[in-house]
Amino acid sequence: MPIFELHRMTSTMQVVALAGGVGGARLVDGLAQVLPPEHLTVLVNVGDDFQHLGLKICPDLDTVCYTLAGKANPETGWGRVDETWNALESLGELGGPTWFRLGDRDLALHLERTERLHMGLPLSQVTYDLCKKMGIQVRVLPVTDDAVPTMVQTLDAELAFQDYFVRQQCEPVITGFRFAGVENATPAPGVIEALRKADLIVLCPSTPWVSLDPILAIPGVGEALNLRRVVGVSPIIGGQTVKGPAAKMFRDLGMEASALAVAQHYERQLSGFVIDERDAAQAEAVQQLDILPYVTDTIMKSRFDRRRLAMEILEFSRLL
Repeated sequence: MPIFELHRMTSTMQVVALAGGVGGARLVDGLAQVLPPEHLTVLVNVGDDFQHLGLKICPDLDTVCYTLAGKANPETGWGRVDETWNALESLGELGGPTWFRLGDRDLALHLERTERLHMGLPLSQVTYDLCKKMGIQVRVLPVTDDAVPTMVQTLDAELAFQDYFVRQQCEPVITGFRFAGVENATPAPGVIEALRKADLIVLCPSTPWVSLDPILAIPGVGEALNLRRVVGVSPIIGGQTVKGPAAKMFRDLGMEASALAVAQHYERQLSGFVIDERDAAQAEAVQQLDILPYVTDTIMKSRFDRRRLAMEILEFSRLL
């Protein structure tokens, strides 16, 4: 697409991205490079939020915000660049828990967030204020201000998500998921309005069950996607994931880890679906679901790759 045509399209298009994890954060960064900041809203998963050392930890919000602010660790995709670990080392010397690695720079964010929450501010307001401090111009919203922790059901026990994901390194065999308290949760201010005004909704390449499903499970959010233009991006490439446990989760649940399986998971919501060129053979099966497929290179190794993929998604959406 000629640059002037893309500019004309993005200057009026309102886009909402649903994101969690590293893959989601990287695509959001690509969209932020292409769209005017007032035309992009990011709805972020809070299902993996938890209390640790008396602090409110919001891993997906932090990954999205650090990435948008240019502060994310480029090697891991999560945490802060140029991080130090003095507090964690001292904590270990005192016999404290070190299984969840909080760096010194990262710790400052959790301290400030927790202090503001203790003052009675909702998470959405705290996130807005912290984004301003970090120089983030696009609107980043936790999907809800309520606590809706993701619980992972395994063969042996039900585990809090961070216990499963970090402490046990995704080793237990999964049998299902539960979002505790979700039936009583309400969308954060601005969430439903953004979805209703959106010209395009993007389901980022995030793990379905623990990144996107907790967003869609909030009452009113999943329903707001009905009859809308929704493009998903597969987190599965060649039967594997670049980041995260999605492929193992598919296999644990007795399903093939494939781009097609992701499309089937979101069959009711999707208008279009972006799959990697390594999975081009699955495009026809995706189309049989009445979902328009788009095949391209979805690996985001650099900020240029993120921008390129975002531009392709926006252009593809014009066909829907």
